Amino acid sequence: METYGRRPLTFTHGRGVWLWDHRGDRYLDCVAGVAVCSLGHSDPVLERKLGEQLCRIQHISNLYFSQEQTELAAWITRHSCMDAVFFCNSGAEANEAAIKLVRKYSHLGNQHCPTIVTACSSFHGRTLASLSATGQPQYQEGFEPLVEEFHHAPYNDFPAWQQCIDEQERRGRPVAAVMLEPLQGEGGVRPGDAAFFQALRHLCTKRQILLILDEVQVGMGRSGELWGYQKLGIEPDAITMAKGLGGGFPIGALAVQSHCNLFRPGDHGSTFGGNPLACRAALTVGEEIERRGLLAAVKQRGEQLRSGLDDLAVAFPRLCDSARGWGLIQGLVLRDEGPDAKDVVQACLEQKLLVAAAGSRVVRFIPALTISRQELAIALQRLRLALVSLCS
Repeated sequence: METYGRRPLTFTHGRGVWLWDHRGDRYLDCVAGVAVCSLGHSDPVLERKLGEQLCRIQHISNLYFSQEQTELAAWITRHSCMDAVFFCNSGAEANEAAIKLVRKYSHLGNQHCPTIVTACSSFHGRTLASLSATGQPQYQEGFEPLVEEFHHAPYNDFPAWQQCIDEQERRGRPVAAVMLEPLQGEGGVRPGDAAFFQALRHLCTKRQILLILDEVQVGMGRSGELWGYQKLGIEPDAITMAKGLGGGFPIGALAVQSHCNLFRPGDHGSTFGGNPLACRAALTVGEEIERRGLLAAVKQRGEQLRSGLDDLAVAFPRLCDSARGWGLIQGLVLRDEGPDAKDVVQACLEQKLLVAAAGSRVVRFIPALTISRQELAIALQRLRLALVSLCS
């Protein structure tokens, strides 16, 4: 089905941050499968570990224990403020699990019409509930009626969030949870404001509202910290993750603190969730992030990328406005009167550079966490050439 507007390009193989198409042309990949390929393409360690796993066992039912799943749950809880983990296959599924958890939390408190507040311009997935949570009407058009009792407030605007939560309480529909991204990815690479998140954390604690962070795009080291919440100086009640977790193999997860560990047998499930092969992929990504010191590397490359994008914004003032982001999720913000993001993406493609749009006015860079200084310099040079072509 034509659910994607695909470009006439077929890639046959890759290595690191490089991809080769069916004609043999080589592209520098700063999309990484949309923030998925944490270790790059065809990473030799991931290749070896998954091969070894396939020689042992690739899937068993969740009716039984899995050593790999147990080890991955232990790794996640050891490296976060969470205490328990549910495994699934994608970010949308992880967010669906979080929404169901909110319903369970609400019903246990004898509140049978739970309200969830999410952010304007957010993106939480394309299943019906996660789509309803998403604060971007263009994704929802044609799929109404949406799941009820989702409300939206402007990102980084604490007075507006407090007003929204107060209004729901006056209507007799108290807010059970808030869900938002530490950094909005699809919404334009907008970093969260620490003061906003800290004030929201205080309000949620005071009113017994669950604070759930969607770490699907920014988690697993992309910000320069393992989790986005660590950039904001708070501890959420739950986090969702996917994308970079498996380094290219589908896996998602909902991780919760102990007071949110509410699911019981029969409440939720996933046939493929947490299968040994997926868990081995995620364990390998986590171990390699530690072994290779990738968090420090992401901070260094992030500074290089931000500096380069800032320079380009100055050099092309009629096209570019500014740069923003964390670590290796950075956006070049375009001027309203200039080319659309898709035009810049196309111009970069002609320079053999892969980048992605984040809305109509932001060009997003989300390369593998392993990208080198030299490779990033090449990416910035190709971006410069693309911008020059748009000026002519």
